[in-house]
Amino acid sequence: MLGLTVPRRRLGAVLAGFSLVAAGVAVQVTATPAAAATPHRILFDNAHAETAGNADWIVSTSQPDPLGQDSSPSAESDWTGALSSWGVALQKTGDYSLKTATSALTYGGSSATDLSNFDTLVLPEPNTLFTTAEKTAIMTFVKNGGGLFMISDHTGADRNNDGEDAVEILNDLMTNNSVDSTDPFGFSIDSLSISSDYPSAVSDGSNPVLHGSFGTVTKSLIASGTTATLKPADNSAVKGLLYRTGYSGNTGAFFATSTFGSGKVAFWGDSSPIDDGTGQSGNTLYDGWNDSGATNAALALNATEWLAGGSSSGGGDDGGGGSTCTSAQLLGNNGFESGSSTWSGTSGVITNSGDEAARTGSYYAWLAGYGSAHTDTLSQSVTVPAACTTATLSFYLHVDTAETTTSTAYDTLKAQVLNSSGTVLSTLATYSNLNAASGYTQRSFSLAGYAGQTVTLKFTGTEGSTLQTSFVIDDTALNVS
Repeated sequence: MLGLTVPRRRLGAVLAGFSLVAAGVAVQVTATPAAAATPHRILFDNAHAETAGNADWIVSTSQPDPLGQDSSPSAESDWTGALSSWGVALQKTGDYSLKTATSALTYGGSSATDLSNFDTLVLPEPNTLFTTAEKTAIMTFVKNGGGLFMISDHTGADRNNDGEDAVEILNDLMTNNSVDSTDPFGFSIDSLSISSDYPSAVSDGSNPVLHGSFGTVTKSLIASGTTATLKPADNSAVKGLLYRTGYSGNTGAFFATSTFGSGKVAFWGDSSPIDDGTGQSGNTLYDGWNDSGATNAALALNATEWLAGGSSSGGGDDGGGGSTCTSAQLLGNNGFESGSSTWSGTSGVITNSGDEAARTGSYYAWLAGYGSAHTDTLSQSVTVPAACTTATLSFYLHVDTAETTTSTAYDTLKAQVLNSSGTVLSTLATYSNLNAASGYTQRSFSLAGYAGQTVTLKFTGTEGSTLQTSFVIDDTALNVS
C-alpha cells in the first residue's frame, strides 16, 4: 500500500525472472498515427491456400472487404482470422485501406483487387504456385513502385499436400518469372526448418522498419521457420534486419528488405510471428503476435508502413519517420502491464506486489525500498523522430520512506538520458527521501532536443545502509508531435 515504512519484501507476486533484456525492446503496438489524407492501400492474398491446414492467414472472413464484418473494429476479435490483429491495428489508424484477394492476382486489369489499385501486396505463406501470369503481375507491380511483403515458413510446410511449400513457391516467384529472374531482390530463401529461436535486430537507429511509428523492434520469433541467404552482389539494396542467433552478414537473415525497380520488398522467414492466436473454428493457432519475448507486431506494422510509402522512400537504409512527424506515444509497455517485456533493469523492479500500489492496472516499477545499501535500475531505448518538434517524457512517481530527516537526502532516484554508448547526456531530475508524499505525482520533461537521436531513458534508485525509501513509477509516456 502507499505509505510503506518497513523494508521491502520479496513476494511470490514479484516477477522473479526479470533479467536484463536487450535495451530498446518496444511495445507491440503503442502508436496510433494520425489519419493520412490518402489511405495506404494494402492487399492481403488469400488465393493461394493461405487457410489450408492449420493456417488461417486472413485479416477477416469478410472478403474482399473486411469492413463487411465490422466497419469500425476496436479489438482484433471484431474481425475473424489469425491476421486480424494486424488488420485491425492498421484499420484503427485511419491511414490504411485493406482488401483481400480471393482470385488470381493481376496487374493492369479491371478487377477491384487488381494490383494497380494497391500500394502493397502481402503474401502470407502462400501454399500454391503462382501462375506465369501472376508472377509477371507481381514482379511488374513491384518494379513500377509497389511494395511486396513475402512471409515464408519452414521447408516441408506443405499445408495442402500439393507438393509445394512457401519456400519453394516464393523462390519460384523470384527465379522463374518473365520480368527478371536474375536474383532481382538479392536473396534466396533457405531450405531449412529451424525449430525455435528469437532472432535479434541489427543496430541501425535510422532504419524505418526497426524504428517506425509503431514502435522499436529488437527481436522476432521462430517457431519452425527458415532464413534467407543475402546476395548483395546481385542487388546492393538488400539488407538483413534480424538474424538467427549466431548468424550475421549474408547468412541467417530472418527478416530482410530490398528494392526492385521503383518498389520495395520485405521478407520474413516464419508465419508464426503474424499469428495472433485467433481464427476460424478448427484451426490450431499460436499467438506469436503478442509473444512476450519478441516485438512482432511492431515489426509487421512498421514494415507495412515502409512498404506502403508511409515512411521515407528508397532502400533499407533510409531514415525513419520521413519529413513529417506523426503524433504518437513511443514507449513500449509504458504502464508495465506486460510485465518485464520492453524494459531492461534489475530483477524484481517490475512487479505486481501488494506491498505498493500501481497507479493504474496491476503492475508498476519499484526501485529501492530494501532498508540496506542497494541500487536498482530501469531503462528503455527509444528513437525520437527527427521531424518532431515536441517530445515530452512523463511518468507518475510515488515516494515513501522510513527516513525521518527533513534536510538530508540519504536515498535518491535519478532520471537520466544516455546515448547508445551509455554516456549520460542529461540528468533530468534527482528525487530523494525528501520527496516522500502520499499518492502519485506526474513529472514531465522535454526531450525535443534529442530529435533524430536514439537515446536510452534510465532510472537509477540508490539506497543507503539503513531505513528504506521506495521509488514507485507507473504510467510512463514519451509523446511526440
